[in-house]
Amino acid sequence: MCNLFEHPAGGYKKLFETAEELSSPITAHVTGRIPVWLRGSLLRCGPGLFEVGSEPFYHLFDGQALLHKFEFKEGHVTYYRRFIRTDAYVRAMTEKRIVITEFGTYAYPDPCKNIFSRFFSYFQGVEVTDNALVNVYPVGEDFYACTETNFITKINPDNLETIKKVDVSKYVSVNGVTAHPHIENDGTVYNIGNCFGKNFSLAYNIVRIPPLQADKKDPMTKCEVVVQFPCSDRFKPSYVHSFGLTPNYIVFVETPVKINLLKFLSSWSLWGANYMDCFESNESMGVWMHVADKKKGKYLNIKYRTSPFNLFHHINTYEDNGFLIVDLCTWKGYEFVYNYLYLANLRENWEEVKKNAQKAPQPEVRRYVLPLNIEKADTGKNLITLPNTTATATLRSDETIWLEPEVIFSGPRQAFEFPQINYTKYSGKPYTYAYGLGLNHFVPDRLCKMNVKSRETWVWQEPDAYPSEPIFVSHPDALEEDDGIILSIVITPGNGPKPAYLLILSAKDMSEVARAEVDINIPVTFHDRCLGRDTYHS
Repeated sequence: MCNLFEHPAGGYKKLFETAEELSSPITAHVTGRIPVWLRGSLLRCGPGLFEVGSEPFYHLFDGQALLHKFEFKEGHVTYYRRFIRTDAYVRAMTEKRIVITEFGTYAYPDPCKNIFSRFFSYFQGVEVTDNALVNVYPVGEDFYACTETNFITKINPDNLETIKKVDVSKYVSVNGVTAHPHIENDGTVYNIGNCFGKNFSLAYNIVRIPPLQADKKDPMTKCEVVVQFPCSDRFKPSYVHSFGLTPNYIVFVETPVKINLLKFLSSWSLWGANYMDCFESNESMGVWMHVADKKKGKYLNIKYRTSPFNLFHHINTYEDNGFLIVDLCTWKGYEFVYNYLYLANLRENWEEVKKNAQKAPQPEVRRYVLPLNIEKADTGKNLITLPNTTATATLRSDETIWLEPEVIFSGPRQAFEFPQINYTKYSGKPYTYAYGLGLNHFVPDRLCKMNVKSRETWVWQEPDAYPSEPIFVSHPDALEEDDGIILSIVITPGNGPKPAYLLILSAKDMSEVARAEVDINIPVTFHDRCLGRDTYHS
């Protein structure tokens, strides 16, 4: 797929350095030519504060949320950023210490409180973080930054001001929702989160938020459960980061990475646990895949099973003659990949980074094919009759269907991750091209385009350059799937006075169109939103 770059200078460490917010937008220096049709802005989220005073955050998903904005106007580009004023951030700034426990960092009790008030606080329940560092998405005419808890944060996309914290669980029955909703072209939002189902068993609810209606009421108030998926373990829901959606079906992949909810609820504040301490792996379940009829809101009780993997990102899901095609960025095995994303690991020297990555689950892009029409007479047979796949689905005597994938891309310690497609036109439909961030031993050092049919690949990479998730923006007069551009934030700590830039590539051949350089470092970002044109994607 690419040249395997080495990174002995360790420039990637700059991705994990605290940044200051800006008082006003700064003008970027443009080389090349910004497409005249590119108007609006790119919003990106990520951690920007990696310590509070002398107290460090320990995990990649702990740093306080920094919202970034690149704005495009008549060939010019400006850059702006502000910290999101979440409760976690405001209280940390006020008390000059970490106040709310984050994903991998425990917030110790206030040393100024006496033993009685500290003991009382143990029984007030778990204080869940609202640190919205993962993604930004629209609901009606509003925009929300989010993490993976029940809290989302309404923001102003123009000036990046924080408007208010919203508790999703007050509108619909979920304990939290993912940072990867699906957004349909009419503005309907679908998401998934675990919940308490029948008989106090855990389950997973698919929730739908309608588009803005004529009455102009906040769509959040009209949020509803579409369908409920069962949980493989009554008290231990799986970690869910994304799901698949087609015009007629919803696909949920239940992995062996489990949340021990009893540990989460009971011992959190008594023995100093954080979120990461509450994860465990079920070494025997493998992976269960679930399908529901989207329009009828009905769970299809078909028992799809396969060998264990971690899953964070779906590439795309679509229907094909009685089958569902499910393309995934997997990590083989049941050990949790997030165990390898502590900042101490990511900031190691290059040789140590490579050693750590060799112990971790290995990445693989896979296609699974799920048959929808099952006949008992086919027991023992491969049910897949599509001509262009090597994936199999075998009906077993216990009525489970054992899935074997078609491998689309596999390279030792080389991941194709943070996948993106031409979402507006091809989400939930047959497609050809996927774009991804290339991770080299967890270090992002290339941008990739892949033809999922022919396996042909195109790559952009430069020495000591560390890009972010590639964002596809379609040309307004596009005739083909890949007519458009790719946007990515790149940091180049060793290359002169401009340490970061927004890169614009041709989505056809991944050649450079332009770059907009800024004279300040930009820390790691995860996901984003394009505004001003019809380019919604998650």
